[in-house]
Amino acid sequence: MYLWPQILEIPVLDASTAAIKKPVGILHVNVVRAHKLLKKDLLGASDPYVKLSLTGETLSSKKTTVKKKTLNPEWNENFKLIVKEPESQVLELQVYDWDKVGGHDRLGLQLVPLKQLTAYETKEFTLDLLKDTSIRDYQEKKKRGKLEVEMTFIPFKENSLKYINGPLDAYGKAESVIDRASDDGSHGGAGLLTVFVQSAEDVEGRNHNNPYAAVLFRGERKKTKTMRRTRNPLWNEEFQFMLEEPPLNEKIHVEVLSKRGLISFLSKESLGLVEINLRDVVDNGRINEKYHLINSKNGKIHVEIRWTTV
Repeated sequence: MYLWPQILEIPVLDASTAAIKKPVGILHVNVVRAHKLLKKDLLGASDPYVKLSLTGETLSSKKTTVKKKTLNPEWNENFKLIVKEPESQVLELQVYDWDKVGGHDRLGLQLVPLKQLTAYETKEFTLDLLKDTSIRDYQEKKKRGKLEVEMTFIPFKENSLKYINGPLDAYGKAESVIDRASDDGSHGGAGLLTVFVQSAEDVEGRNHNNPYAAVLFRGERKKTKTMRRTRNPLWNEEFQFMLEEPPLNEKIHVEVLSKRGLISFLSKESLGLVEINLRDVVDNGRINEKYHLINSKNGKIHVEIRWTTV
């Protein structure tokens, strides 16, 4: 097992900088178990769970299940996180004691720089949990237990990355591409579907014009922020779906809606929608188009979609 060093330099990565970076791979994390955690309950136990996040990311953190009344929880739970800067990003692991009433107490934390990893190789870590990341805390005598995790960084394929950063032709498709599947006779396996909702034009509601866009794919719904009093909203928001297989025969549903306010009987109405066939995205790596909205007189929405394989 790999033992964590006593001194750790933590690179600072600004979230605004990470937001403009393109994904370069996926981090697979298996949260295995913890040993000898702090006692938080009166009966000498805790209800621990682990929260995982990458520095420089605005995406919500991921969590394990809660293990009841134990100081030695076993999880063996797997997670995938999108990596943009493997040389500077850090995986933050925080162990909490779940509480039905009030805030959850943090039992300890640790940080793992991704530069410690070698691509495609699974590395095991046994981490000494700390109170915080200050230098003083490394000298703290109070034991907070250990956390075992396994980590693997899987970069995206090189021929897939060029479609993320390459130019588009007049039809909004990646240039110099006949069919990516021809490289190996298949469309590949797992990958990342990225939906970039840029803007809309001439969207008009019957009662109000406070538009936002909702993206629905495989039962998962994501939405942009709401723009107030405009028919031409500019969102520039990105949503990501990690998939085990390419979405060859699937569609993604994008709808523009308007929301009046927090308290209203007419709080929401549809301003138009579109369903986008993802076959072209898989074949060409990226599409970038304006779509006429169904059930809208003149409304259009500008959406870019990318498919990146691992």
